[in-house]
Amino acid sequence: MNIWFARTAGAGLLILAGMIVGSWATTSRFRPALDAAQDQVAACAAARNNLAGLAAEQGKALGDLALAANERQARAKQGMEEARTNANFDYGAANRLLQERTGGDQCAAASSIIDKELDL
Repeated sequence: MNIWFARTAGAGLLILAGMIVGSWATTSRFRPALDAAQDQVAACAAARNNLAGLAAEQGKALGDLALAANERQARAKQGMEEARTNANFDYGAANRLLQERTGGDQCAAASSIIDKELDL
């Protein structure tokens, strides 16, 4: 029974020694690659966070530009309406000038019609 115990203990020690040597070999072989991969992960995460911040900032700027464009469009539409109103008034005044008939000198007639239109 003593031999049986010695053999089992010897096998256990050999297995333990194999595990220790295997762990050391694995650590010394793969630790630099693992460290490099972790550094790359950290760099990628920082770059991703930076890009996410830039994308959010760009989205806000794009939204501001869209709002400014809508505001300019509304002001342009209002300006066109005002111009149309003013043009209609001027067009009507020009038609009244053309429709009035006066006799005599054309320059004097034009001057009197313009004076009349301007309430002079």
